[in-house]
Amino acid sequence: MGRKLPPFAAVRAFEATARHMSVKSAAEELCLTPSAVSHQIKALEGFLDTQLFERAGNRIALTLTGKGYAGKLTGLLDTFLEETEAVREAPRILRVLSTPGFAARWLVPRLPRLDFARDVRLRVSNGAPWLDFATNDADVVIQWSDRTTPGLHVEPLMASARYPVISPELRQREIVRHPEDLLRLTLFYDETDDAWPEWFQRAGLAGAELPPGPTYPNCELSTTMVEQHQGVSLAYDAVVRGTIASGRLERLFDVATPRLPIYAIACPEPRAHDPRIAAFRHWLRAEAEAEGVVPQHLPQAAE
Repeated sequence: MGRKLPPFAAVRAFEATARHMSVKSAAEELCLTPSAVSHQIKALEGFLDTQLFERAGNRIALTLTGKGYAGKLTGLLDTFLEETEAVREAPRILRVLSTPGFAARWLVPRLPRLDFARDVRLRVSNGAPWLDFATNDADVVIQWSDRTTPGLHVEPLMASARYPVISPELRQREIVRHPEDLLRLTLFYDETDDAWPEWFQRAGLAGAELPPGPTYPNCELSTTMVEQHQGVSLAYDAVVRGTIASGRLERLFDVATPRLPIYAIACPEPRAHDPRIAAFRHWLRAEAEAEGVVPQHLPQAAE
C-alpha cells in the first residue's frame, strides 16, 4: 500500500500560517496570495476531515488538534530542510587516488564511459598510494596488491601476467628475435616485485647473467622509458594492452609470468555503500570483467 499523504503544498500553507498566526504573512513567505493559502488550508482540513483553525472574521486561532499538528509539522519540516540542504551542499566530487600506471594507461582512457566522469578528481602517487583516508584526501584508492587492511573495504580488481615490451623503433634497430637477444639490451628493473629472473627462467634461460639497467620505483616510469626507445621493461598485460593496441609498444615473445593480483579498490568500510563510491566500484569491476582481467575465485562484490 502506498503512503496516503496530504498534499505538500497544503501542509506548507498550514504550517506557515500556524507559525505566523497570519494568513497574510504565510502568503508572503510562500509567494502566494492570501486566498491561495486559505484554499490550501481548507484542502488540508478536508483531507484530514477535521478543523485546524477557528475563524472569526479576519481572526484565526488554532484548534487543539491544529496546535498539536502544527507543532509536529514544524519539527518535521525543519528536519526535512536540513536533510535537503545537506544533500544539496554535499560535494559531488569523487576523489580517486591511484598509481601513475593505472591512471594513465587504464583508467583515464576508459573514464569517459563513466556516467559521472566529470565529477571524478584523479590524483596519482609516486609510489604505492597511502591508505590513511584521514590524510590522503581521497574517497577511493586503487591500491597496489589486494592486501586487506583493518577498517577498509578492499575489493580485488585486477590480476595480470607480465611479459617484455619494446618500442617498434628499438625492436627494428636491434633486431630482437629471441629471448637471449634481450641480454644485450638495456633492461628496466622494478624497485619492488621485479620479475625478470622468473621470466628468463620460463623462457629457458635460468641463471642467465642479466644486463645492467636502471631501477624505477614504479612500472609506469619504466614503460615510459620504453616508449622513448631506451630499453625493454617487463610490463603488466592488463595495464599495457591499450598501449600495445595503439602501436606505441610491442609485446616480445609468447612467454609470460603467471597471473597475480596487482590492483584492488579500497575505501573506508563505513562508506562502502555510499551510492557514488559503490557506483564507481561496480563500474571499475565491470570494465575489468569485460577485459577478463579480474582475479579468479573472487568473493561476490558487495552491493
